[in-house]
Amino acid sequence: MRSIDRLRGTLTGTPIDHLAAQPMLMMFAASHSGIAYIDYTKDGRKAAEAQLKVVEDFGVDCVLMCSDPAREVVDIAGEGSVKWLVDQGPVILEERAALLDKGRLNELKVPDPYAGGRMHDRINSEEICFAQLKGETSIVGWVEGPLALAQELRGLNNIMRDFLDDPAFVHDLMAFTSEVAIVYAAAQVNAGVDTIGMSDAAASMIGPRHYGNFVLPYQEKVFRAVRERCPGTVLRQHMCGNVNRLVPQMATLPVDIYEVDFGTDLAAAREAFGPDRVLLGNVSTVTDLLSRDPRDVEAATANCHRIAGPRHIVGAGCEVSPLTPPANLQAMMNFAREHKPGELLSSS
Repeated sequence: MRSIDRLRGTLTGTPIDHLAAQPMLMMFAASHSGIAYIDYTKDGRKAAEAQLKVVEDFGVDCVLMCSDPAREVVDIAGEGSVKWLVDQGPVILEERAALLDKGRLNELKVPDPYAGGRMHDRINSEEICFAQLKGETSIVGWVEGPLALAQELRGLNNIMRDFLDDPAFVHDLMAFTSEVAIVYAAAQVNAGVDTIGMSDAAASMIGPRHYGNFVLPYQEKVFRAVRERCPGTVLRQHMCGNVNRLVPQMATLPVDIYEVDFGTDLAAAREAFGPDRVLLGNVSTVTDLLSRDPRDVEAATANCHRIAGPRHIVGAGCEVSPLTPPANLQAMMNFAREHKPGELLSSS
């Protein structure tokens, strides 16, 4: 069975040959391919090469075209707030945030994803993967969520204060960042991706009231717009950290796949999302994949599958560390290949 059919079967509940596995591999993929991470982030050809290699070597059921938080930022506001590092992704320095002056928001424009910038570089890597994979394997495109991009432009501490001090500005900024996400997602679908993932990690740092007032409406706007503009695209939500208090609100989003970080209670997430929504991951990238042996990884993966049930895609809670022993990632992949959805439930 093709990997893309395994994904579709998981989404629809139709029979598949074994569990799908889509761990988030970025720095691990670069390291496994012998590519410096700065090159992985700056050269779409190398990112594609690394993603295709983990598909070939480990049997991963997707290529995942996420790399760093500065794609959209650089194309929107230049590199003034960005510090480039060789062995990890570019970081955004809050003291040089593009929107230290809130008035600059009025000058910012939604960038053209095809204008030769960093957003275009990701599209190039997706086109390479599409040409190589020929529809056999899922290609996951990626956008920064409305709050993620807002805090990258404004600075995390600043945007948190703005929730209280200047809520009108926050709404204006979130309206802008959500439009960037919509335009960028559509461009990636045109390049051949079948799935759009959206990360909004900073949301785990706020409570239900602020999430419901400032973030949830814009996340919903993005997902509904992508679904309308790009029918058939699989929508995947990723929010790092512990989002236990936000899960009931997240369950209202029109999303196909929820990627559940290991800080979040998987059983509570399953109860809130219901039995038919697809959950991905929840294996700890630290205490399991990085620190234990293959047998422990297999046991942790099995436990997540028992809790999540048949509508489950095997994976880690977040990005797999480049220091993860390859044998541990292979153990996760082996578990997926050796089990069908719900097998553990029927045998336990």
